[in-house]
Amino acid sequence: MAKIVLGIGTSHGPMLNTPAHEWGQRVLADRQNKALHFRGKTYDFEELLALRQPGFASQLQPSAQQAALERTQAAIRRLAATFEEARIDLAIICGNDQNELFLQDNNPALAVFYGSEILNAPRTEAQRSMLPPGIAIAELGHSPPEPLLYPGAPEFGEHLVSCLIERDFDVAASTSLPVGSPSRNGIPHAFGFPYRQIMRDRPPPSVPVFLNAFFPPNQPTSARSLAVGRAILEAVESWPGDERVALIGSGGLSHFVVDEELDALVLGAMQSRDETLLASLPNSALQSGSGEIKNWFPVSAAMNQVGLQMEVVDYVPFYRSHAGTGSGMGFALWQ
Repeated sequence: MAKIVLGIGTSHGPMLNTPAHEWGQRVLADRQNKALHFRGKTYDFEELLALRQPGFASQLQPSAQQAALERTQAAIRRLAATFEEARIDLAIICGNDQNELFLQDNNPALAVFYGSEILNAPRTEAQRSMLPPGIAIAELGHSPPEPLLYPGAPEFGEHLVSCLIERDFDVAASTSLPVGSPSRNGIPHAFGFPYRQIMRDRPPPSVPVFLNAFFPPNQPTSARSLAVGRAILEAVESWPGDERVALIGSGGLSHFVVDEELDALVLGAMQSRDETLLASLPNSALQSGSGEIKNWFPVSAAMNQVGLQMEVVDYVPFYRSHAGTGSGMGFALWQ
């Protein structure tokens, strides 16, 4: 049978591929955001700024921001080196879409792509001009300079869909990527990031699994996200091949508002295999960008079953304003 031999959790935010001195570009978007989610409530920028006094002056020093960026790059290199050393035959990536493929006319809670090819292509200049501040500068972090086709795993992908259906998941299935947003070409950035950064544009056959971590009203619960991981493991272990499989969670941690307490709670629970705590986290606590934390939950649940221990390679909060906007960047291995 196939066997999961490696788990990876990685953040994928654009600040990871933006020079530290340019992080302020994203603050323009923060100031325009009237629904910044923080601990179950929403704030505009000025309200959040007042709430989070005295601010984050030390973290906003250019030297501190540069040091934070360098730490994350070292963590990403560690993940990439580990992936290469593991000689992976098949990768399953759990990520989310942000109106790149699935729009509000039809946004599935759970979807599996099982096509034979996966397109990752750069945006055109016209498409780049449609993006909010601070996004285009990070393009190469998840999109190659020229279009690439990565190998899919259609036979295993179809098997995974069947296994999910047998376990009472109502799963959307697709063999071709939807046209989606006019500002995006091919696979969304949640998947493009591990393809580019972890697999160095040389991925083995892979299956993208989409969890709607971002958009109400049909976001999977924390408990359901954990159950997806257990179902993925069953699909792997019932597959007749002998592939060495990696399971990857791409997203999070807390953003667009950094919440170090939430990040520590989640990482600690995954390290201690406390699925009861993880399952108890309500959707109200995991909204907006912080909902991407749930992309890690299938990995955590599957690794608990196979007995692989989590190692937090690094956790680095990226602050870009005195209101505490930014991202909690996390990187982990199970091996």
